[in-house]
Amino acid sequence: MVNMESETHESPSMRKTLLVVNCILLSIGNCGCPLIMRLYFIHGGKRIWLTSWLLTAGWPFILIVLIVTFYYRRATTDNSTPKLFNIKPRLIIASTVLGILTGVDNYLYAYGVARLPVSTAALVIASQLAFTAGFAYLLVKQKFSSFSVNAVVLLTIGSGVLALHTNSDRPEGESKGEYVLGFIMTLGAAALFGFILPLMELTYQKAKQVIDYPLVMEIQMVLCLSATLLCTVGMLINKDFNAISREARKFDLGETKYYMILVSTATLSQFFILGAGGVIFCASSLLSGILLAVLIPVTEVLAVLFFQEKFQAEKGVALVLSLWGFVSYFYGEIKHNKKTEKNSASAMELPLNQIIAK
Repeated sequence: MVNMESETHESPSMRKTLLVVNCILLSIGNCGCPLIMRLYFIHGGKRIWLTSWLLTAGWPFILIVLIVTFYYRRATTDNSTPKLFNIKPRLIIASTVLGILTGVDNYLYAYGVARLPVSTAALVIASQLAFTAGFAYLLVKQKFSSFSVNAVVLLTIGSGVLALHTNSDRPEGESKGEYVLGFIMTLGAAALFGFILPLMELTYQKAKQVIDYPLVMEIQMVLCLSATLLCTVGMLINKDFNAISREARKFDLGETKYYMILVSTATLSQFFILGAGGVIFCASSLLSGILLAVLIPVTEVLAVLFFQEKFQAEKGVALVLSLWGFVSYFYGEIKHNKKTEKNSASAMELPLNQIIAK
């Protein structure tokens, strides 16, 4: 769990509730976003910078949530003048750096989704778990139990199994060079994202101010705004803003569905970003990476349903391995929590016994 010297306002029960909610947000965003993005590219969309921009352009949604939270705090607490924003300059700078890295990662990811089938892109992204585990060990000194190591190994093997039948899935009309470049860009996105997750956890640890969930949302908002500004520059250079209306008129599914796809991409991506940040706050960057790996077979199944991609036996094996790894991780966490509670109870009983003896 993120070590913030207990400087949080959330009770253990509230933290667990937040964890469940953010896991749900992460799941919806992670499974839905690549599908809707691929739909854009399949039916005539060609703008990489536009897609990258959409991945964080939903940041105003966080601002709305913060405003609602602000008025709720003012109505339910004794403090009649709470601040709308509590983020300090140190965190703003750190969040901006995270945002720039996220903007670059979004471009790499969007390029990969434009060139690769959803199932292939998903399994390449699965390699982020290994990167997340490595960077978590280096940056935040993540401790690995036998259960978490088992989960990482199982999920990595599951991703490898998925890779067995990806040599013949190159989309029609796409050159081998474009396919390979898409593969490389997606792998780069996985590596960079595997670095961003532990770096976000490190940001929470080094914040030097009380970290609560509203502040986590402020960090996410600055991150998204920075990434959006970076991608806006790319769109201006590439003249994407001028091309949107023209592309919408030529879109295979019609102009209305074109704009619906753009809005859906921004919304689902925001779910993903909020969920990832929330899971890191409530647990760890490693859990966030494990959840993303677990969800890959789900994305595979959805790709089969919506895009008629093949579902080989290997994908079923990967699903079983992923679920096994997921259960292994949480079983280890339950055992660890029980041991911690038992040690805490024993530590409290010792002074009490000393008082009684006197």
